[in-house]
Amino acid sequence: MATVSRENIGLLNDKLTVKLSKEDYFGTFEQSLKKYAKTANIPGFRKGMVPAGLVKKMHGQGVFSDEVLRTVEKELNTWLDKEQLEIFAQPLPLDNDAAALDMNDPKDYSFGFEVGLKPEFDIDAKKINVTRYEVKVTDEMVNEETARLQIRNGKMTEPEEVTGDDNVLNVKFIETDKDGNEVEGGISKDNSLLVKYFSEGFRKNCIGKKNNDSINLQLKQAFDEKELDFILSDLGLNKEDAAAADKYFKLLITKVGLVIKSEMNEEFFKAVYPGKEIKTEEEFKDAVKEEIKNHYAAQARNQVHDQVYHYLIDHVKIELPESFLKRWLQVGGEKAKSAEEAEAEFPSFSNQLKWTLISSKLIADNKIEVLPDDIREFAKQQLFSYMGGQLGGLGDNQQWVDDYTNRMMKDKKFVEESYHRISTDKLFTALETQVSAKEEEISADDFAAKLHHHHH
Repeated sequence: MATVSRENIGLLNDKLTVKLSKEDYFGTFEQSLKKYAKTANIPGFRKGMVPAGLVKKMHGQGVFSDEVLRTVEKELNTWLDKEQLEIFAQPLPLDNDAAALDMNDPKDYSFGFEVGLKPEFDIDAKKINVTRYEVKVTDEMVNEETARLQIRNGKMTEPEEVTGDDNVLNVKFIETDKDGNEVEGGISKDNSLLVKYFSEGFRKNCIGKKNNDSINLQLKQAFDEKELDFILSDLGLNKEDAAAADKYFKLLITKVGLVIKSEMNEEFFKAVYPGKEIKTEEEFKDAVKEEIKNHYAAQARNQVHDQVYHYLIDHVKIELPESFLKRWLQVGGEKAKSAEEAEAEFPSFSNQLKWTLISSKLIADNKIEVLPDDIREFAKQQLFSYMGGQLGGLGDNQQWVDDYTNRMMKDKKFVEESYHRISTDKLFTALETQVSAKEEEISADDFAAKLHHHHH
């Protein structure tokens, strides 16, 4: 009778040994051989009429090996199911008798497997301390956003010359040397930018310029750091390369534009907020302020999630069966890796594995469920965002939305990715109510600095 034994060989690392006697596999081997003989297609013999001896001689060893290995796999899986062993990936073969399999000398065989055991650990969400930031929305922020909306909904005009910071310039960047001579094979790139994007000291060079006029510049002199990064990227230059900002260009002006801002009237209010009955400038600015608050409230919520994530990664102690996992990295994938490659990949791999263990445990502890309706709603909201929030205008005629949703529900990749995103969001929403949080008011600039560390 087949047996499976278990012994510890390292931290969270066990060896399972499957032992088979002849009786465990020989009967099924003979049955398999008879079945094979009925279907074997051997030249010179009618199907099903091939002599058993010939079938055994030609194919018996292959059938024998397959049957022994199939029996080993069945016994191992039965044992794992019974013991309910929590393991990583699949058992990895160790020393075994595969090379000694001989149908002419059937006997007892032994097969060894290495398994990595999942660790046990506890998480107390109440011990997680976070800060819930409330961004202070100032009048200056409201006025800036109002002005931006006026420009966005304004009318583009084409004045004869540049008069100030709000002029829009359509330009061509043409690479030159220090003396303004064009570089053969150099960079040539069209762009569009506001005069205010230039550094304050450089802007005076633009005033009075007209179509087809040009300005010679050095990138690091013409732009401050933030705008310089965008310009370097647009020109295909590496911002990490210090020499890139030293380059010279001729800026050829192809068109001068100026946006005339929308007036603060009901037509403008309706264009920005079509669903609200806004009559006065004060009501409009109240709506703008509310929108800014909602934006930062969503960002603040994400930042709380980020704090929770980093606490869990940094403070929950989890031991892993490193030797098993490194070996699995070598042989468990589609392409074999060297020991050196597995060693180099392990730190990143173990961090991902740690988060998978933590999130899986928390999802189970908090009884987080993702239902088909959740995924359907996620698909609808995704479509809603693609359409710029215009689905509401369709009224009841939304059959095509349902058709889109039904189609996405048949997309396995979409369903799997949506499941992961929804379950993660539900998990953090649940943890929000359990962690210890303190409220803190913060400026928009200080809050923006904290968002650079959002990783999950």
